Amino acid sequence: MVEPALEGRWALILGASSGFGAAASRRLAAAGMNIAGVHLDRRSAQGAIDAITAEIEGHGREAAFFNLNAADETKRRETLDNLQARVGEGGVRILMHSLAFGTLGHLIDRDDPKKAISQRQMEMTLDVMANSLVYWVQDLVVREMLPRGAKIYGMTSAGDARVIPFYGAVSGAKAVLGSHIRQLAAELAPHGIAANAIKAGVTPTPALDKIPSAAALLDFAEQHNPSGRVTTPEDVADALVRLSIDESHWLTGNTINVDGAEDIVVV
Repeated sequence: MVEPALEGRWALILGASSGFGAAASRRLAAAGMNIAGVHLDRRSAQGAIDAITAEIEGHGREAAFFNLNAADETKRRETLDNLQARVGEGGVRILMHSLAFGTLGHLIDRDDPKKAISQRQMEMTLDVMANSLVYWVQDLVVREMLPRGAKIYGMTSAGDARVIPFYGAVSGAKAVLGSHIRQLAAELAPHGIAANAIKAGVTPTPALDKIPSAAALLDFAEQHNPSGRVTTPEDVADALVRLSIDESHWLTGNTINVDGAEDIVVV
């Protein structure tokens, strides 16, 4: 259903080709938004991008997808230069950070220290999955592309405060992302721009599949989620629409659980 407050506005999705980003692209387009998507994929994934683009355009909306490293400063600025000409004075109403590109592994490996997360891997993971949000927001603000009423969302997970095997570097990035969201919320509040983290429950996505303990995480969620099933990317996309139709910036600086009450269950 088209939402009047979103109709004709632009959403910028970082990590738009699969998982939460793809679902958000589809759902926000159905609600009336034009979609700019940033993704980093091989040519083999072009079919998925074409399908998302076709669905967006099928709703009568514009789609602009950019295949690049979202943490590359030059590419980021080139993309925003391109996008600025498209969005016009309306700017970007929604910015969603859903980048899932980091190194999985142990922080410590006594048997083979070379297998432990390296400094380069740690820095890359934090840069892509956390710090890049700040740089995109900075460049959007400088270009005056974030209008009053804009919403910023950063995708986090229970790993921001819990230990998950092989998830150490990503866990650190999620914790940093939450800190960045709070700081952005405080600094942008005078300008009527909200920033919130979205903590999804355990969700079947390509990113989850890469975690060695993915099957165990899904099994636990299936057995213990009070709502009787695991979270889906569409659950998160629907929440983004509901959270974004009101231009009030008073809901800001939070970590919002979208998980069917999964996070509050211990056993």
